[in-house]
Amino acid sequence: MRFLVTGTAGFIGFHLARRLLEAGHTVAGVDGVTDYYDVGLKQARLARLAAAPGFSEHRFMLEEPGAFAALMAEARPDVVVHLAAQAGVRYSLEHPEAYVAGNIVGTFQVLEGCRAYPVRHLLFASTSSAYGGNRTVPFRETDRAVSPLTIYAASKLAGEAMAHSYAHLWRIPTTAFRFFTVYGPWGRPDMALFLFTRRILAGEPIEVFDHGRAVRDFTYVDDLVESIARLIDVPPPPPGAAPVSAADTLSSVAPYRLVNIGGGRPVTVAAMLDTLEAALGRRAVRLLRDLPPGDVERTEASTDLLRDLVGYVPATPIETGIPAFVRWYRGHHGGDPDHHGADADHHGAGPDRHGADPAREGADPGSSP
Repeated sequence: MRFLVTGTAGFIGFHLARRLLEAGHTVAGVDGVTDYYDVGLKQARLARLAAAPGFSEHRFMLEEPGAFAALMAEARPDVVVHLAAQAGVRYSLEHPEAYVAGNIVGTFQVLEGCRAYPVRHLLFASTSSAYGGNRTVPFRETDRAVSPLTIYAASKLAGEAMAHSYAHLWRIPTTAFRFFTVYGPWGRPDMALFLFTRRILAGEPIEVFDHGRAVRDFTYVDDLVESIARLIDVPPPPPGAAPVSAADTLSSVAPYRLVNIGGGRPVTVAAMLDTLEAALGRRAVRLLRDLPPGDVERTEASTDLLRDLVGYVPATPIETGIPAFVRWYRGHHGGDPDHHGADADHHGAGPDRHGADPAREGADPGSSP
């Protein structure tokens, strides 16, 4: 099949594109390669994708008028997976304009491209931050999400609303998924696991918000990719079709569905740090801080709908996923001379070939538009 994936220089987009290429599909990848975080890491991801037959790189910002539609006309994909976004909860407090441009205008351009050149399935990455001030856990897709706490969350909710309207007006089969704290090899440097690892290895203190009591539903990246890959084959049916279960969010007026992707087994940030210290063989100097504006105390995904749709839910525990990240980090960044070489590009998280990122910056897709 022919895929068009946005955000392929980003964390999740890179992993998904690699999975699709390994399966023999062709992938047209789009990314603006912004400097929101280390461009060198983005270039390293792209270099690995470029080495695979079937990958073509296209570098532009999604909000550029007509650019995405022109690529759709050229690539004619069967499926579009829209992962690109301006990520980061705290960054949105200082640079809200980047979220309006990347997440709202950029998503509009993707929707316009899919309207002009119809696809079998459009899949769109949202975020667990969309649940905002909701205090009922686990977070269920049927919960009302009308209390976003940041412009980041608001911008992703706007994308969900626009995607539903396009699905209704133009009958574009669309699945939106909300990610929960994704982590793993090749992760984003602005996320907690990456930050903590770098500072612990450097002997620097780390800030631990909410005194380590905050709870996050950590989702290992290979589990996330496996979930997306399975959802690709389950496009929402036309209006009037029967829901798959009581948990289904199938729209009554559009071929549209919203799905959580998370493990449903949250742990405290303090417990995550304990696991990280064990994997590194070093103790952290913890500076306990209050919860900052925009952060939530707890995230937890209801996974009932994902299980009903694809018979699978993320299952890699942090006791397996965090050591896999540490092995990658040491190999890629030279943090330990004994861990260079093969570990730099292999996950090693467990028996699953396709087996998430703690939430100092929230739970978002993690790639630049």
